[in-house]
Amino acid sequence: MLLTLEDLDTITLNYGSHNSPEQGHCLLEVVALFAGEKFGDKPECVDFVLASFGRSWNDGMRSDAERAQLKQYITRLPGTNKGPALSQKRGWMAMDWLIRVHTAAWLALSPGLAHHAETLKALPPITCTAELVAAQPKIDAARQDARAAWAAAGDAAGDAAWAAAWAAAWAAAGDAAWAAAWDAAGDAAWAAAWDAAWAAAGDAAWAAAWDAAGTAARDAAGAKLEPTVLALQASAHELYSAMIDAE
Repeated sequence: MLLTLEDLDTITLNYGSHNSPEQGHCLLEVVALFAGEKFGDKPECVDFVLASFGRSWNDGMRSDAERAQLKQYITRLPGTNKGPALSQKRGWMAMDWLIRVHTAAWLALSPGLAHHAETLKALPPITCTAELVAAQPKIDAARQDARAAWAAAGDAAGDAAWAAAWAAAWAAAGDAAWAAAWDAAGDAAWAAAWDAAWAAAGDAAWAAAWDAAGTAARDAAGAKLEPTVLALQASAHELYSAMIDAE
């Protein structure tokens, strides 16, 4: 089954992986069909870091309607598998965004954590293990305070934070960075720092949900987080485009 440009106008992106096009198709499965490859969510023509980001973000979207915004990448992802050096560069781009943009955005919502947001935003771009290790104390401090802030959070705020963080590409950026770290001959320092950075982003989202919504119902908490979700989605699109175009 080979898709044409005309087919892309009407195709729907669905959650998860599938055994056949008749069952449904996620972003990467559609890319495989468009590129003329065997149906599946790991097309050979796509850089594995970009594929990891795309799979996670596809499943993090909260509905098929929201997921449709990823269709713009179907024609851009084929041909991006250009070797390990570029994959590593893309992984660092995802890690840098996760720390200096995503985590900082959630921290900024809580008055008690806003100073950590400014600290992370002021970090120089993180492009290698040494720079990540140097930033680690600041990431750890933000994580510790964020975790303390949400320790008493109610289930409604926690559920809202989980949905918001996933829709805002938290897992997508984390998975892309982890894929690159795993490929880098088991870079232990990168892997350890990734774990802390990814957890810090999640903790910051939980803390923001609690601070913004308190004991409100999940829908109310989610509504207060929605502007940040939308801003981070827009930023994630800029990131993903830059990762695709990286050389």
